[in-house]
Amino acid sequence: MATLLHIDASIQGDSSVSRQLSARAADAWRAAHPDGTVTYRDLAADPVPHFDAAANTSRGVPQDQHTPDQARSWSRMEQLTGEIAAADTVLLGLPIYNFGPPSTVKAWLDHLVAPGLGFDPETREGLLGRCNFVVVVSRGGGYAEGTPRHGWDHASAWLPHGLSLVGIEPRFITAELTLAASTPAMSGLVPLAEESRRQAEAEIDSLWAPAATTA
Repeated sequence: MATLLHIDASIQGDSSVSRQLSARAADAWRAAHPDGTVTYRDLAADPVPHFDAAANTSRGVPQDQHTPDQARSWSRMEQLTGEIAAADTVLLGLPIYNFGPPSTVKAWLDHLVAPGLGFDPETREGLLGRCNFVVVVSRGGGYAEGTPRHGWDHASAWLPHGLSLVGIEPRFITAELTLAASTPAMSGLVPLAEESRRQAEAEIDSLWAPAATTA
């Protein structure tokens, strides 16, 4: 049975563009997999704790020697990596905050980089690369090539590097200028924002659409 792991991270609730787009993608996946199973994780409502000393040391201590704090941290890593290992598709809604990812997304990824769970401790080969990983990005400003802030989206640049440690290659779908409609200084950019949103939605809708056939 096909399984989707759907993850959101925005703190903006229903007004969040990344949540709206990830929900659209999840609906498209359900339509293509009517018998599939969806697991949902909300990193804003239920944040993963930041990676701390107990989490770090738990990776180098045998489980039967774990302290209670280390045991809790290791159990959390088993749960988070297990969710990905069980999924055929992972869908992440990724907003950009201050040019980077929400800290909750960084904490979540840090817990995936665990020996024997996220990567092979001897070969360093990633162990979670079987899934199809789709990232739906919302950017309030414009970061495309040729713009003054091209290259300032450090979340989209960082995530593939972080996920590579566990063998995952993400696919990105991006909608930008999402603040244009609510920011007077950006009012002239509304048409570009609408086109960016339209293109992102079209790409989402095609993700699991049946392939066209010819007679």
